Amino acid sequence: MKIIGSIYLSKNFFWALGILILAFVLGSMSPFVLGIARVLMALYVLIVIAESVQLYRVNDGIISARNAPARLSNGDENHIYILLKSDLPYDCRFELIDELPVQFQSRDKTFSGLLGSGTEKTIQYIIRPVDRGEYSFGNINIYISTLTHMIQRRYQSEAGEMVKVYPSIIQVKKYSFLAISDHLQDAGIKKIRKIGHNYEFDQIREFVTGDDVRSINWKATARSSQLMVNQYQDEKSQDVYTIINKGRVMQMPFEGLTLLDYAINSSLVMLNTAFAKDDHPGLITFNKEVAAMVPASKKKTQITTVLETLYNQETDFSEADYSKLTYWVRKKIKKRALIFLYTNFEGLVSLEREIEHLKTMARYQRLIVVLFKNVELDSLVNHQSEDLEDIYTKTIATKFQLEKQLIVKELNKHGIDTILTSPQDLTVNSINKYLEIKKRGLL
Repeated sequence: MKIIGSIYLSKNFFWALGILILAFVLGSMSPFVLGIARVLMALYVLIVIAESVQLYRVNDGIISARNAPARLSNGDENHIYILLKSDLPYDCRFELIDELPVQFQSRDKTFSGLLGSGTEKTIQYIIRPVDRGEYSFGNINIYISTLTHMIQRRYQSEAGEMVKVYPSIIQVKKYSFLAISDHLQDAGIKKIRKIGHNYEFDQIREFVTGDDVRSINWKATARSSQLMVNQYQDEKSQDVYTIINKGRVMQMPFEGLTLLDYAINSSLVMLNTAFAKDDHPGLITFNKEVAAMVPASKKKTQITTVLETLYNQETDFSEADYSKLTYWVRKKIKKRALIFLYTNFEGLVSLEREIEHLKTMARYQRLIVVLFKNVELDSLVNHQSEDLEDIYTKTIATKFQLEKQLIVKELNKHGIDTILTSPQDLTVNSINKYLEIKKRGLL
């Protein structure tokens, strides 16, 4: 049993020691006070010895274990649980310190409380990673004390483990459940009214009030002596790609995440929704070169492949090359597909350099360009000006805001649909657009 290195002196120990020193100082002026000081010192030593014996008379009195998800979700709140179990024959007070991964730069996960003899306690806390990669947790340190709490004994649990932070798995599970249960509107997904027919036949069923009379199957009606209608379903087996720009324009931060991280999270959720809707999801990432491609497929492992591909995507802060992207799309995507391009243009000049490449892609594919609002500019525009500097700032912010609207109009003028959205609304707006195109058969 290692005593040295596991015994700690608490604040109470030093407070009591300070009072004892003060008593001896006063005792130098009064024999009566000196006698009291000696009694206090004897009592102090006895308490320290008694507490030490109490704390160390049981070898393995405290057991602890951490329960962390095998995969953490980037940008989301992840719950961590720590189980404490006491095998001590007495009640104690504890202080728990969990060693977090260095990426959090945090030492505030300290918890304290009372732990009864032979009882268990579960401690829960939340972490929010903002970078993808490997995160290493350290040990769990528990400091227990009893009686006057002047002496603490440390129990250290060897709980070191490495977990990976992936794109937003929590959002994927949330939207996947809503898509399966047909409750996507609960998360802000709009219901889109169908225009005309979808042409993928599903089944023949009895006519009910509200059915389109044009769907009546007269041959089936004649055979069954009651009105029968053809039922159609949304067209399936369509290729749906997300293309993510990894260039420097996607490194703008917002609430701890970069625009690239928001695009990755949204892309994963939307491709999973497309997979649930029986479409074929695919992925392309690019900057100065096409960095990665997952061809559209309906394999059961497709979303896992997409997830593992997105996990490693980082930027080199280079300028994105749209000409190479256009060539790659024309070469690799043979059939007409729905493409969501996550990128950003801060000015008309930057758009004009790439508009011909976007027009070429839109000629052969159904292209949706996803752009990001600068939320900080919106707050500056809506801010009440108080002095001349505020007026200048607001004018410049308004100029940039109007230029973003001009970018949208310029793309629309060339028949390219756009989504202009704030980062926090990116996922909902992207899924809304996908469902609108699917419902209306606009591919």
